[in-house]
Amino acid sequence: MESLDQITHLILDMDGVLYRGSEPMPRLGELFAFLRERAIPFMLVTNNATKTPEERSKQLAAMGAQVLPSEILTSGQGAARYLLRQYPAGTKVHVFGMPSLRRALAEEGFVLADEDVKVVVASVDRDLNFEKVKVASRLIRKGALFVATNLDPNIPSEEGLVPGTGAMVAMLAAASGVSPIYIGKPEPILYEIAMAQMAAPLATTAAVGDRVMTDIVGGKRAGLTTICVLSGVSDRAEAEAAGTDFIFEDIGHLLDAWRAALSAKAS
Repeated sequence: MESLDQITHLILDMDGVLYRGSEPMPRLGELFAFLRERAIPFMLVTNNATKTPEERSKQLAAMGAQVLPSEILTSGQGAARYLLRQYPAGTKVHVFGMPSLRRALAEEGFVLADEDVKVVVASVDRDLNFEKVKVASRLIRKGALFVATNLDPNIPSEEGLVPGTGAMVAMLAAASGVSPIYIGKPEPILYEIAMAQMAAPLATTAAVGDRVMTDIVGGKRAGLTTICVLSGVSDRAEAEAAGTDFIFEDIGHLLDAWRAALSAKAS
């Protein structure tokens, strides 16, 4: 894709792109108003599995952005849909993570359990304790498939970077001696699910993210046009080295450039 005016569908990361912790990025509401006005379908695709789509929708509404839960896809949902390819509904699964991850798996028909499980699914757990690590690592050593929602070592917040799934999964891997299969970006699975949901053509769909090693690499693996904003984790040098298609300081600068491209096309 040579110009932003060719975009017909958009996939956006959330943490570090739309907000940092509880702080919205400047012009957040304006971006979504633009997408609605132009009838550009979008999906918010996040490696963060600590909240449900409904909770994310309410969070964004409080920041001035109206997004439906159906327009949000988490790595927890991605993990659940991935597992359905291999295991039938009713399979016992142990969850190491937040209630949102438990819900994502239960909604797909998995039975949540602490014994005799086929799979251990791990993500961020903000109530982490020794007992949880002991139980999960023991189940993995007994032969349960070890699946991580993602391997992000940290998450952008208003306090700076805080521990992410990768940090906690590393502890489980060390305790069990087993490395996990991971679902989130940079694997293309979440992008593929989002594109299928929108019926989006590959050639005119773009992915926006702030972390090169997940968002940009994942977008490239999925064959998408990539847009990096510098409001989160990665800097310009890293984005350029990865061959990112477009680089902007933040979503406000992306919006200005997009409008300029459309104006130029119309003139």
